[in-house]
Parts: sequence; C-alpha cells; structure tokens
Amino acid sequence: CSNNYLGLADHPRLLRAAKEAIDRYGTSAVASRLVSGTMTLHEELEAALARFKGTQAALVFNCGYMANVGIVSSLLGPEDVVFSDELNHASIIDGCRLSRARVVVFPHKDMNALEALLKREKGRRRMIVVDGVFSMDGDIAPLPDMVELAEDYGALLMVDEAHGTGVLGERGAGTVEHFGLTDRVPIQMGTLGKALGGFGAYVAGSDVLREYLINRARSFIFTTALPPADMAVALEAVRMVWEEPQRRRRLHQNVVYLVDGLKSLGFQVTNQGTAIIPVIIGPEDKTMDMSTKLLEYGVFVAGIRPPTVPPGTSRLRVTVMATHAQEDLDKALEAFERAGKEVGVI
Repeated sequence: CSNNYLGLADHPRLLRAAKEAIDRYGTSAVASRLVSGTMTLHEELEAALARFKGTQAALVFNCGYMANVGIVSSLLGPEDVVFSDELNHASIIDGCRLSRARVVVFPHKDMNALEALLKREKGRRRMIVVDGVFSMDGDIAPLPDMVELAEDYGALLMVDEAHGTGVLGERGAGTVEHFGLTDRVPIQMGTLGKALGGFGAYVAGSDVLREYLINRARSFIFTTALPPADMAVALEAVRMVWEEPQRRRRLHQNVVYLVDGLKSLGFQVTNQGTAIIPVIIGPEDKTMDMSTKLLEYGVFVAGIRPPTVPPGTSRLRVTVMATHAQEDLDKALEAFERAGKEVGVI
C-alpha cells in the first residue's frame, strides 16, 4: 500500500543526488524561504516543475498538507465560496475551513449537482477544488466537465495531483495533462513524496499565482525551507519521469494484471487505470481480518475503515509499483485467495 508507484524511493540516482546535495549544501536550509532559506536547488526544482507541468511557474511547499492548506486559505476569504467534492482529501477540507469562505460540498463527481450549486451560490470569488485521483477510491475526477463548468460560471479550478503526478499523462505530469487541459486549469497542486519518491509538494500555475502565494500563504512563509537533499532528490526524480516513460508503462501493465487476477478470484474491485486499487470488503471486522491474514502470508495491505471511507465500504487499499515483478503479483494473488477463503469474503 505504498505510494512509491514508480519504485524511485530507493533508486541509486536519487540516493546519489541526496548524498551529493548534503556534501555540497549541508543538511538544512536553516531559514524560511523569505529570509535566507532559498537555495539554488529550490529555484532549479521550481523551474523544472514548471516545465514538467507546462505552466509559467511553480512553488515548492514543505508537504502536501501545507500546500493545500496554504493555497486555499490564502486565495479565499469570508466573502468567497469554495465548491469541494465530498471525497476530497482532508488537507483540502482543512484548507477550505481555514479560508473562512462558505464551503459547499457536492456529491462525488456529480457534475449536475455541481452546476446547480454554481447557479445558486454567489460570492466575490468562487473556486472549485478537487482531487485529480481520489486517494481511497483510485478514480479520476471528470476534469473536462469541471473545466467547462468553471469557465461557464467564472470559477477558479484547483486540482490536487498528489496521486496523478508521475502516473498519468503522456509525460507523467498528471490528470490535467492526461485530459489535455494544461492551459485551462489555473491551479495544479502535487506532491514530491509519492510517485517521485521524495518529500515535499508544489503548486504550478501562473507567475502571478506564484508571487501571490509567496507573500500570502502562511504555510509557505512561516516555516524552514525544505532541506537541499529533498530538493535534489525531487529534481532527479522529475528528470527520471521525463527520461523513462517505460516505468509508467510497466506500472500500468502491473495494474491491469493484478486487477484482472483479483476479479477472477471473486473480489469486488474498482479501478480506472491508476495505481490505487480498492478491494471493497464491506464489514470493518472482515476488512481488518483480511489485512491481518495477508500480512501473515507476506503481503502488507492496509485495511481502510470509517471515518476515512463511508460506512459499509471498508476496503483493502492495494497499490502497485512499476518495479513489482510478475512473481510478486502472483504471490499477492495467492495470498488474497488464501486469506479471502479463510475470512469468508470469496
């Protein structure tokens, strides 16, 4: 259930980049970005991320939670309205709350409901915020429809690319690239600690957005900058995503193989081509029993229960890596078959 989708977290190139950065720059930035914490590596990474995402600029945050909280809370205020998918990540939810804007939650991926709310809810500024790939269901947001609604009703659109970065899109830039919408999504947030195998997060967009967040996002301003090793790792990971598209191809081959195998065993599986494969068990006790049994058989899969997911939808959150060999997947399928029969879910 790791988010190390491309298998980069222990890759020799990333390890070497971290070691060389420590030797050259030391272990810490020892200051915030607005004081003296901005290093050459921060600027190089932000330039590389902007090229990667096809935007004017990018800005690095210390983690995904801090990015979402900082972006949403600095762009919106009490006179504004934010429209949030009901299954958005907790960091988006907290950012909406901290903004003091009126928060309007719409049913998961229900574009008819979203349009009705856009017609009804007025504000000085309106923003739609959505996960590109939803972390517990692995499904993809209907971004083409969302872009149309945002443009028709004069709303900003922000997409969280945490689980899309490195996985989806022709160059691995995420769900926005996957749908060919780079020029129509003004705010793209993503993380460096999942498919890219490092630590940190970013927002990509216009030069104006970057400058605004530098001066207004409290979670960016009032914290020590990320250490040089993390910046060097992320920079090398972005290069590898560009240079090695075969990793994404292998990842998707592995996803198809495992999904087909789980379905053939009789498990309830949903997947839209992302690296997240939810195996719906239902009852909480059986879900956790399955997780325990699988670990006994050498396969670690986390059981996910309410309140993280809705009642009655407890699941095993399976994730796949590009570096999994077919023998690894076969071992996992054998463990699922044994555990499923013993727990009584297949």
